Amino acid sequence: MYVRNLRARSNPLLRCAVWMLLVIVMLPWFAHATASAASADEQVKSSSAAGGAVYIVHAKQTVEAGLESFLERAYREADEAHAERIVLVLNTFGGRVDSAMDIGELIRTSKVPTTIFVEGKAVSAGTYIALNAEQIVMQPGSTIGAAAVVNGSGELIDNPKTISFWTGEMVEAARLHGRNPDYAAAMTDVNAAIDLKEIGRKKASGDILTLTTTEAEKAGYADHVAANVQETIKWLGLEGRTQIEVTTTWAENLAAWLTSPIIVTLLLILGIAGIAIEMMIPGFGIPGIVGLVSFVLFFFGHYVAGFAGQESILLFVLGLALLVSELFIPSFGILGILGAISLISGVVTASHDALTALYALLIALVVAAIIVYVMAKKFGHRGIWNKFILRDKLTTEQGYVSAPSRESLIGRTGVTLSPLRPAGTVDIDGERLDVVTDGRFIGAGVPVVVVTAEGARIVVKEVRSTNNE
Repeated sequence: MYVRNLRARSNPLLRCAVWMLLVIVMLPWFAHATASAASADEQVKSSSAAGGAVYIVHAKQTVEAGLESFLERAYREADEAHAERIVLVLNTFGGRVDSAMDIGELIRTSKVPTTIFVEGKAVSAGTYIALNAEQIVMQPGSTIGAAAVVNGSGELIDNPKTISFWTGEMVEAARLHGRNPDYAAAMTDVNAAIDLKEIGRKKASGDILTLTTTEAEKAGYADHVAANVQETIKWLGLEGRTQIEVTTTWAENLAAWLTSPIIVTLLLILGIAGIAIEMMIPGFGIPGIVGLVSFVLFFFGHYVAGFAGQESILLFVLGLALLVSELFIPSFGILGILGAISLISGVVTASHDALTALYALLIALVVAAIIVYVMAKKFGHRGIWNKFILRDKLTTEQGYVSAPSRESLIGRTGVTLSPLRPAGTVDIDGERLDVVTDGRFIGAGVPVVVVTAEGARIVVKEVRSTNNE
């Protein structure tokens, strides 16, 4: 009876799990189809000429994992097409240092040379990306620099090791193509005092350098000034080549949003809390659906961004299956523990940075635990474990009367109608009652007295025996 009810109530969760499995399994095909279709649509060709194509790649967003994944796709396509040049259109306020370093390595190691076109601004992490390119072309009125390391609140980080490391990276990136490293240090090290003779300025301690287009050209940080991409391509002498524009697809834009730290943490909170609440309060359906959809969005974003492989998805699905199995198969918690480990492994391996993923997961677990606790206090009586335990008490206070009270019989006397060995029948004031003794034998027709009456159990003793005692 209880198992049948459990399965009936758990059907919404099982149905959600099946749908989630189907959606996750289809993610690789869907993402591949979307990227292929977008790639075909983005290939805008001009007049044909000898030589490889020019790939125009737009990077007008925050420097983060999503941008890194998009640029990896763009550079891979350019390499496969044996392109002659990549013009990377850069317009960013910066972003994550680790993503900037990975993008810088991508530019340095690419077989296809890169020319950066700064369309507006390439500050902070964007400056590092630009310095890794062979040429930097700037739009009039644009800026480059202000590359000091800041925390998530925008405050300068004063850790000497961090400053030294990032300054060294910027300086080496500047030297890579013969640029004056003093300017890179002035853009990064807030404590440095540097005389910048080419632009007639002195960078004082406490300041961070930002260069205008004119200053960047004088300092050798801008190889040319152009109004737009076409002027840049003409300056490169590639105006007759096939031009292929590469922009982010809607799926990549969505993935960039879904893989941002705040959204990742929110999705994990909703996913963990939703699944846990659905397991506690089966039959609701909505928490389970919200939880499963949150996890689908988490893996969709990370898969499209190129971080999650099929092994991460399989680990997560396996973990979910083990947790559901724990509801039906008694394993003393083994299946549940293995399921939790598998789920955590799936989430961590799907992320760009394992440490960041662990922090997000820890925060999500704490917040989700609070949410689950509140829901348990409010709806705990509907919990799934209560299907295995009979918690109802048939007490008089709750209005239940399991048997009529016979306490009024205590002290009354009667006569045995049958031998009591030790159970039998007695007559008390004309009422036949089933009674027992304390273990002694009492024959028929013997006077007895009631000494105990608890529910249906009536205990008697021989009257003579009672008097003797």
